[in-house]
Amino acid sequence: MIPLLSRQTTDPLTWQASLAESGGAILVDKATGCTSFDVVAKLRRMLSIKKIGHAGTLDPMATGLLIVCVGKATKRVADFQELDKEYFVEIKLGARTASDDAETPEQDHRPIEHLSDDEIIRVVESFVGTIEQYPPAYSAVHVGGKRLYSMARRGEELPPLPARTVTVFAITNIELARPLVRFQVRCSKGTYIRSLARDIGVALGVGAYATALRRTSIGPYHVDDALTISELNSYFQASHADLSLNR
Repeated sequence: MIPLLSRQTTDPLTWQASLAESGGAILVDKATGCTSFDVVAKLRRMLSIKKIGHAGTLDPMATGLLIVCVGKATKRVADFQELDKEYFVEIKLGARTASDDAETPEQDHRPIEHLSDDEIIRVVESFVGTIEQYPPAYSAVHVGGKRLYSMARRGEELPPLPARTVTVFAITNIELARPLVRFQVRCSKGTYIRSLARDIGVALGVGAYATALRRTSIGPYHVDDALTISELNSYFQASHADLSLNR
């Protein structure tokens, strides 16, 4: 069992003391506007430990649960990556973007008035099951040693990518607030929610992109138990002070 730092942790000092022997994991609630690597870099500085890695990228615009492994626990990153994920998703119908989210400008605007609520819901629900997805142009996929998003931002021609087979286990709590559609999705590892948003727009014939994305759980781990970077900074500052007093 990997020692876990979360809101359920009653003694952060004990968690820190276990790092040298077994390593540990941290449940982080990532804020919007920062990358998953930014989170790892901040934790490296807070803990003064180089061996830290996250178990599944979140887009810069996305928020929510990020599991970060520390020390020897980095060997278990793949185990966390295998777990199913749950997200709260908001998409906008009637336009698309190059990044399939709000990072890039809207283009190809189309009317949506002809779509009934029932039709929108039916199409969204039709993505439950085993589906084929193409990664977004702005993604962390490696092509020829380069990240796809780096190539896209430089305006380089992007090579065709193979489709991925993923599973969407459930889409629930669908809410319409035209042109926005909100829902919860539970899916397998490797599922691109931005691709799901894009493909829903294609199926409806009006285009769509993700406007909000929050990862709410990874396997049995929930974002309600996760700590923000600010909270973690306070945790570690307090624990360093306690360690100094006890020397």
